[in-house]
Amino acid sequence: MGDAGLEDTYEQICNEMRCFGEAEVVPHAHERHLANDYIPLDVISHMAELGVFGLTIPEEYDGLGPGKESMCVVFEELSRAYIGVGSLGTRSEIAAELILCGGTDEQKEKWLPLIASGEVLPTAVFTEPNTDSDLASLKTRAIKEGDVWKVYGNKTWITHPVRADLMTLLARTNPDEPGYRRLSMFLAEKPRGDDAEPFPAEGMTGGKIEVIGYRGMKEYEIAFDGFEVKGENLLGGVEGQDFKQLMQTFEGARIQTAARAIGVAQSALKLGLRYAQERIQFTRPLIKFPRVSDKLAMMAAEILIARQLTYHSAREKDEGRRCDLEAGMAKLLAARVAWAVADNAVQIYGGNGFAKEYPISRVLCDARILNIFEGAAEIQAQVIARRVLETTAT
Repeated sequence: MGDAGLEDTYEQICNEMRCFGEAEVVPHAHERHLANDYIPLDVISHMAELGVFGLTIPEEYDGLGPGKESMCVVFEELSRAYIGVGSLGTRSEIAAELILCGGTDEQKEKWLPLIASGEVLPTAVFTEPNTDSDLASLKTRAIKEGDVWKVYGNKTWITHPVRADLMTLLARTNPDEPGYRRLSMFLAEKPRGDDAEPFPAEGMTGGKIEVIGYRGMKEYEIAFDGFEVKGENLLGGVEGQDFKQLMQTFEGARIQTAARAIGVAQSALKLGLRYAQERIQFTRPLIKFPRVSDKLAMMAAEILIARQLTYHSAREKDEGRRCDLEAGMAKLLAARVAWAVADNAVQIYGGNGFAKEYPISRVLCDARILNIFEGAAEIQAQVIARRVLETTAT
């Protein structure tokens, strides 16, 4: 990690997370992927003890407070071990940034310490069927009835909702207002569920989405039919502000996704390199063949390029400078690099790379999602192109 120009403090964090990952995550990652098992609660508890859930939460709210660069270090290392573990911490990061950017003082004082400690596990409930990146088309609505809001509608691709205690839930508070107007965010409390009873809450049901990778947390589609949210849990206490609040979190979300992608790429490089050193063909290791060693060299170079851009974006964010262009580029590039590195590692394995028993098959599946979520590659490229044109015009 020294090649990213990290300070000694971050190097220490990196080493601590790598030791945790190697000891508690890597040995069980592939079997859990194959079984589609949840990340164990004792692993989550240890993550909380290490401060994973309070990385970007200020110390006044019991967080660690160092900012986005530390977030990159941690999520890269955890995703190198297993993307499910690395991504679990991002649920808390998204919720914390929403509350920090748009919450009332009371909401910050109540929720941020609980998120930082890991006592409360959040999940993001934004996406709807047939909307994907088109947030202006969201149809889920929240209707005020007395002291509560009642939510009606359908959400999909919700990560880790069953064991979550808090949903950052995006809904339309005036169904007659088109587009982004009247989109509001709620801090919706819910009881934890399990596989036997996923959603033990009135007005809330859901079904699991089977996925080829990105496992450990489980994906669900959720239907709300009169699900109640306390009136005090409208983020910021004001309706119609939450598309703006959500947009404020996109820079951080894309930076942390880029960091996760680098971790996945690192895992693929490590697996590909080890196999190339150990696999003997025509009396010599695969790595002695130029076409194989060339692949590994490009994999390492591309990872370093993506890492440098990602950490630069994090530092810009920590300095309070606008970095949507850099963050978008980092996410776009790192996701592509993760897929390319995983694909090349599978090629080094040959037929064995196509077998489920080899961990590289899992890493390939995990890498594929990175070009889709937190801004699909096509949407990301469009946003980048628009910002480049703006910059050129000025």
